[in-house]
Amino acid sequence: MIGDERLITKGRKFDQVLEGARRVFMREGYKGASVDDIAREAAVSKATLYSYFPDKQLMFQEVFRGEIERVRGGASALGDLDLPIDQVLRFIGHVIANNIVSDVGSRTLRLAIAEAERFPGLAAEYYAIGPGALLSALERRFLHWQEEGMLRDEIGDMNLIADSFVNLNTVRVRDRVMLTGRASVNDDMIRQTVDNAVGIFLRAFGTPRAIALLDR
Repeated sequence: MIGDERLITKGRKFDQVLEGARRVFMREGYKGASVDDIAREAAVSKATLYSYFPDKQLMFQEVFRGEIERVRGGASALGDLDLPIDQVLRFIGHVIANNIVSDVGSRTLRLAIAEAERFPGLAAEYYAIGPGALLSALERRFLHWQEEGMLRDEIGDMNLIADSFVNLNTVRVRDRVMLTGRASVNDDMIRQTVDNAVGIFLRAFGTPRAIALLDR
């Protein structure tokens, strides 16, 4: 977390102000968002806005941390699913792909990239809670499958393998949704992308027992 000695005051209209700020920051970014725009969006006076937040920077930090919490959960979605490896990988793949193309996921990623230089601590926090936590959870699951004889023993850098699997599930949809919008990605495209990712992954790193599941 980023240390900040300035205090946020919470009151009756706090959530209203925060939601107005969220809409403006997500639409305009940090630099493009003005306090006047935020006050107008939240339907409050600037005096009310400043009674909760000392300045725009602290308001942005609070909004962005809220968005980080919205995208948290990709790692926890792995859980302890007691299903064959191919089915679990498809489930995880759909979680990854659907998060990247969702309104919350794509907007938060755009904002994190756009403001990484201005707010490096927040960008690092986003990575640790989102992508970083997902990779760690995947590594643990992959090691478990390796012990069960479903993944090959000679796999090297497990973090790199986990990163590769994440990217296989987003390679076809991420650029489309980031550059042209959600309408350019449909459910069939996501399904085909995930099926392709699972097939490539298991044929590259799976044992014959795991690869055989693809032909069922």
